[in-house]
This record gives sequence, structure tokens and C-alpha cells, in this order.
Amino acid sequence: MVLNELGARINGALQALSKEPVIDEKALDALLRELCGALLESDVNVRLVGQLRANVKKRVNMDELASSSNKRKVIQTAVFEELCSLVDPKKEAWMPRKGRQNIIMFVGLQGSGKTTSCTKLAAYYKRKGMKVGLVCADTFRAGAFDQLKQNASRAHIPYYGSYNEADPVQIAMDGVAQFKKEKFDIIIVDTSGRHKQEAELFAEMEQIAAAVKPDNTIFVMDGTIGQAADSQARAFKESVDIGSIIITKMDGHAKGGGAISAVAATESPIVFIGTGEHMHDLERFSARPFVSKMLGMGDLSGLVETVQDLQLETKGDMMKNLAKGVFTLKDMRDQLETILKMGPLNKIMGMMPGMSPEMMQGFDADESTRKLRSYMCIFDSMTENELGSDGKMFDDEKRLRRVAMGSGVRTVEIQALLYQHRQFGQIVKKMGGPKGMLGKMNPNAMQQMAKNPGAMMNPNMLKQMGGMGGMQKMIQQMGGMGGVQNMMKQMMGGGGGGGAGGMGNMQEMMSQMMSGMGGMGGMGGRR
Repeated sequence: MVLNELGARINGALQALSKEPVIDEKALDALLRELCGALLESDVNVRLVGQLRANVKKRVNMDELASSSNKRKVIQTAVFEELCSLVDPKKEAWMPRKGRQNIIMFVGLQGSGKTTSCTKLAAYYKRKGMKVGLVCADTFRAGAFDQLKQNASRAHIPYYGSYNEADPVQIAMDGVAQFKKEKFDIIIVDTSGRHKQEAELFAEMEQIAAAVKPDNTIFVMDGTIGQAADSQARAFKESVDIGSIIITKMDGHAKGGGAISAVAATESPIVFIGTGEHMHDLERFSARPFVSKMLGMGDLSGLVETVQDLQLETKGDMMKNLAKGVFTLKDMRDQLETILKMGPLNKIMGMMPGMSPEMMQGFDADESTRKLRSYMCIFDSMTENELGSDGKMFDDEKRLRRVAMGSGVRTVEIQALLYQHRQFGQIVKKMGGPKGMLGKMNPNAMQQMAKNPGAMMNPNMLKQMGGMGGMQKMIQQMGGMGGVQNMMKQMMGGGGGGGAGGMGNMQEMMSQMMSGMGGMGGMGGRR
């Protein structure tokens, strides 16, 4: 994602400040000069950049901080808060309500990624457990219905459209009526886009809106237009009742920051940003988590939400095994299956605190995903008896060759998987058993963890685990943060060569977090 480059520049400026022997007005000016330069290169409006600079200077009064020993912290906090303010529209976006039928209409110019975003949003709400239907009312663009039909079929989402009916208003009415009759929770209507024919586009939008009476109208905007998004957002807002905005193509263009800040300046709520072509490449937008992730500080609330969206079945046997210090091949398979369901690996790793943009640059998400899928093929070629074992029975060469032939891999790849399983098994052995932390945990807490992995962020859950001290002990039993990092590197195929130098900083930062965050229990709330 190109915004990672902006995050790396800002991080570099903040790190340069921390190396300054004396924090004075000159050091602050140097930081702001680098920060403003990075924002201007991302096509953020010069007026907004000037306003950010003035606000930071206003927050950081060097005369008042003369006796303070924590000037760096004050300056870093001021920069973070002003970056959040820059991209915050300061207005709550519309959210669908459960227990009623919600109609969402998509509008936008042609080529902005509107039809793809429709399916991505439908898939997002489907993961939330809602019943979602898609209606293609785009009769202007050839192949629009085919595109929506293919995307919807791939995501297993019901759709409605017509090759014979030419009136988009009639198609929208018929589709919405059909999904309402079938008690769908969310009905998404895709409309036609145009190039430079705004009068016709607005007229058609108004007719469809009058016919289906949408609860929310989402304007899909191309992020590559940069700060020109300001005038486009204002024009649409004046013509139709725009409830929220999705900005697309944020994965491949340097002007994404300018588009977000420009739209925020119009006080139009951005609900999602598109970061790729895949179904998972739609991220809920919220100013603070967005800036936090961009600067490599992670997004724990987003990570917990992603885990909760999986609606995992209770794996009671696995939790019992962990408490006893036992880790079978089936347990490992279940864990890898969960990781694959969470979406692109680079997106998940970006939510983890300490994963700075520099570290992510060397990470090959596609290669790591390919390796995990290869492991799943190996597991699928094993018998139930083999999966329920600790892997020692694969000392038999005949058994090893049989699984290799069944999964289409070399025996050396199976041996690598078995080695990693043994590594995990050693960690589980330390954590489980009568002396391990999981062995001492309350059975009710174990059951709660199995049902909802996100519950680990709950203060009561932390208490059951022995508080922050228990969390620290668990990490020590896993071999410290270095052990966790090595485990992740092995699991992901060693990807992340570019981030090797930053691992020590991550370890130091995480250890400081673990020792100093007495208020971590408050992180359980949803953003």
C-alpha cells in the first residue's frame, strides 16, 4: 500500500527527533519540515498542511516545556493527534440496523470501482452474519451485470439483474421487491456511472432513489484523483443525499492521502477504503486506527473484529489439549485454517503493534499464503489417526512418501512442516501442563477463549489469565518476543528480509508495552 511510504517518511522524521541530543525549536522545525514535505508529496492540500503545522506549533509550547523531561512524547502525541484530525470528517457514518431491512444505493463516476466495491461491501456484511443481496441497476455499461454476477457468485452472495429490461429504475424496483419478500437484511443497489455526463447521471440517480427509497447512498470515489476529491465530493453532496463515501484504489497510488484529507475537509464520512481487487481488500475507515496502522502502531480493535467476524466454532478438544500441553497435527491444521480465513496476511500483520511500514516492505504475502495452502494440502492427505498424533509416526519413510504423493509436494516440505509442528509443540508443552499458565487457568475462562478469541482483550479475561503478569509469563514461556518473532518468520516462510533490522526495536517496544500498560483492559471496546 502506497500510504505505507507516507507512514515510513513520518516515522523516519519522528525517529530523527528521538536521536536529537537537545529538543528545541530548531529540532521541532526540522520535524515539521519533513512531515509537511511528506504530506505535500501525498497530494494533501497545501492549506490543510499549513493548518496542521500551525496546530502542532500551538500544541507544543517550547517555553512551557522547558523544564519538562518528556518533550519528545509531547511532540509525538501532538503530531499523532493532528494527523488524526487531518483525516477525520468529524461526522458519524450511517450504520445498518439489525432487525430491519436496510437498502444501500451505490453511486459514482464510471471507472471508480463501484461494482467491485458493491460485492466487497456485501461480503463484509455477510461475514457479520447478515443476509445480503445485490441488485445490478447498471444498464449503461456493457458487461456490468456479468461483472457483478461473477463477483457475487465467487463470494456466494445472491444477486438480481436482467439482460432484457433496459430501464434501470424498473430493475432496481423489482430487485429490491424480491429481496424484501425473501427477508434480506441488506439490499445493495448498483447504479450506472458516467464520464463527464453529470446531468444525466444525477437525474438517473434521483429516479432510482425515489423508487427504492435507500436508507443510505454511498458515493464511490477514485483515490487516484488526490485533492481533486474535494470538489467532486462537494458536487455530489449538493446534488444527491450522500450518506457516506468509499475511496478506492488506495493500494497503488501516491495521492491516496490527499483524497482522504480532501474528503474529510468536506465533512463527508468515509466508511471504507478499497486496498486491492480481492474480496477482503475493503477496510473499515476510522481516523485513529487508520493513522495508528499507517505509523506501524497496529490496530488491535480491527484485529479483534476480524477474529470475531470468523464466527469460529468452539474447538473444545483443542483447548483441552493446550491445557494439558499437547499439540497435535490436527490442532496445527485448525490454526492455519483460521489464519487463512482472516484474509490477506499483510493486512493481518499490519494490524499488529510494532509492524512498521519498513518491516512490511520485505514481506511477501502471496508467497506466504501459497506456503500455508501447500501445508493444508499436506494435512488433507493425512489420515485421521495421523492428524491426531504428535507427528512421530512420520519417521516411517513409506508413510512420508505416501503423503508426499497425495499432496503433490516433496518429502522435504513435509519434514519442514513437521519440524515447525515440533517447535509449536515445545511452546505448548511449556504453556500447558500442571505448571504452565494454560494448565492453571480457570476452565470457564478456557471455554470463553475457545468461543471468542477476541475475549482475551476483555479486562475480566485478562484477570482470569493472571493479569498483565500472566500475559508476560505466557510470552516468556513462548521464548520471549524473539521466540514469537522466530516462530512467525518460520511459519511465513522467512518473509520479511527487509524488516530484520527492525525486529530488535519491535521487541523493545513490546516489552515496554507489556511492563507499562496497566490500562490495557480498556482496549476491549469496539471503535
